[in-house]
Amino acid sequence: AEQICSVALIFIMFYGGFGTNWSTAKPVAVKAIVLSSLGTVMTAGFVGLFCHFVLKMALLESFLIGAVISSTDAASVFSILRSKKLNLKYNTAPLLEIESGSNDPFSYMLTVIVLALMNSGTSEGFGYMLFAQIVYGVAFGFGIAIAAVFILKRFKISSAGFNAIFIMAVALIAYAAPAYFGGNGYLSAYITGIILGNKRIDNKQELVHFFDATTGLMQMVLFFLLGLLSFPSQFPAIALTALCIALFLTFVARPLAVFAILTPFKGANVRQNLLVSWAGMRGAASIVFAIMAVINPAVTDNDIFHTVLFIVLFSILIQGTLIPVVAKKLKLTDSGEDVMRTFTDYIDEVPVQLIQFSVPAAHPWNGKAVKDIQLPPDSLLVLLTRGDKRLIPNGNTVVREGDMLVLSGNSTDKVDGVRLYERGAEASGWVGKTVSEVPSGEEFIMLIKRGGRVVIPRGNTEFKENDVLVLTDAKELVAAKPTKL
Repeated sequence: AEQICSVALIFIMFYGGFGTNWSTAKPVAVKAIVLSSLGTVMTAGFVGLFCHFVLKMALLESFLIGAVISSTDAASVFSILRSKKLNLKYNTAPLLEIESGSNDPFSYMLTVIVLALMNSGTSEGFGYMLFAQIVYGVAFGFGIAIAAVFILKRFKISSAGFNAIFIMAVALIAYAAPAYFGGNGYLSAYITGIILGNKRIDNKQELVHFFDATTGLMQMVLFFLLGLLSFPSQFPAIALTALCIALFLTFVARPLAVFAILTPFKGANVRQNLLVSWAGMRGAASIVFAIMAVINPAVTDNDIFHTVLFIVLFSILIQGTLIPVVAKKLKLTDSGEDVMRTFTDYIDEVPVQLIQFSVPAAHPWNGKAVKDIQLPPDSLLVLLTRGDKRLIPNGNTVVREGDMLVLSGNSTDKVDGVRLYERGAEASGWVGKTVSEVPSGEEFIMLIKRGGRVVIPRGNTEFKENDVLVLTDAKELVAAKPTKL
C-alpha cells in the first residue's frame, strides 16, 4: 500500500508543478514559497502544541500528527479552480496553486524527521538529514529538468503518446534519484515539473491534460486504498479527538500561519488572507504520510490513520464545498481575471493558419510599404522571403515583385512546426505600450486575446491590462511550412 501511494504521490507532486504557469505566478512566487515552507512548519507546530497541551498526547506523537496534516492538497485546489472557473482577485489563484503544489515536500520532510526522532530518541544526524532532504531534492530537480529539456530539444518526438511516456519516466527518475541518496524525491519531482511545464514542449496541451487525468486517477487509487484499509467501527473512538484537531487546524492553526506570513508583504489584503486560510484543504498527501506513519516501527498511542482520514474527509467535504461560496462572500471573484491563464495547458482557442503566395508584377502590393497595404480582415503579414533571405517585416518594409509573403489568419487546423504559447501583457511589462514600441526579439506576437474577442496586432495596437498575448518563436516561424495559396 505504501509503495502504491508513493508512486501516486509522485505524479500528483509532478503535476502540481507541471500545471502551473510560472509567468502568471511569478508576482506572488515569493509569498507562495514562504507560505509553503515556513507556513507548513508553523501549521505543524501549532497543531503539535494543541495536541500535546490540550489533547494530552505525547510530544513527538503530537508533532507527527501535525506534520502529516500540515500540507494542503494541490490536486483538489486545481480541480476546484478549473471546474468552478474561479477567477480570483489579487493573484490569489496562482498563490494557492504554488503554495498547495509545493508544500507537500515540506510536510514529507517533517514527517520523516519526526519518525526518525521517534525511532532513535536522539537528534543525532538530524542536521545531515535536513541538508540531504533539501539540497539533494533541489539539485536533482533542477539537474533532471535541464537534462530532460535538452533531450526534448535535441530529439524531436512527434507523437504525443511518446512524449507522455518520456515525461512520465522523467517524473519517476526525478523522485528516485534524490531518494536514493536520502534527498527529498517529492521536492525534486515538483521542481522538475514546474521547469518542464513552463518550457516550450511539443504537444504541451495534450501532456497537461494527460497528467491532469493521471492525477485524478491517482487520487481515486489513494482514496480507494484509504477506504480499503480503514474500519468504520473505529470512527466513534477517534471522532471527538479528530474533530477537535480538524476545527483547530481550520480555524486557528492555518489562519495564524497565513496571517503571520502574508501580512508583512506589501499590499497584504485581509480578505485574500481569509480565503487563503479557508482554501487550505487536506488531501492525498496527508493520506500517504499517514500510511507511512502507521507502517513505521515507531510506537504510537493513538490511531493516527483513522484520525487523519477523519480530518481529510472533513476538509474536503466542508472546505472544498464552500470555497466558491467563501470567495463570493469575501468579494474576491473577478470577471476581469481568467483563472485558466494560471495553468500551462494553453488550448488553441484561436488556431492560426499560415498562407503563402508570391507577389506578381501587377499585384497592387508591389512597391508599397507594409504600413500602406490593406490586408484582408483578421490577417497579419508575418513573414517575407526575398531570394534566399527570410525576414519578419515591419511597417516600413517595402514589398517587391517576386517576394514570397506569408499571412496568418484564423483556421481550424494546427500549424506544423509552429508552437503557440500565451503570456499576459502585464507579465511582459508592455501594458500601455504599442506593438511598435516593444523590442522585436526571439518572439513574434501572432494575436491578442482581449476579453471575448481576438485582436490582430498592428504597429499602433496598444497593449491593455488583462490582454493575453499569443506568441510563437520567431525562428520556428521562419522555418515553418505554411499552406500555399
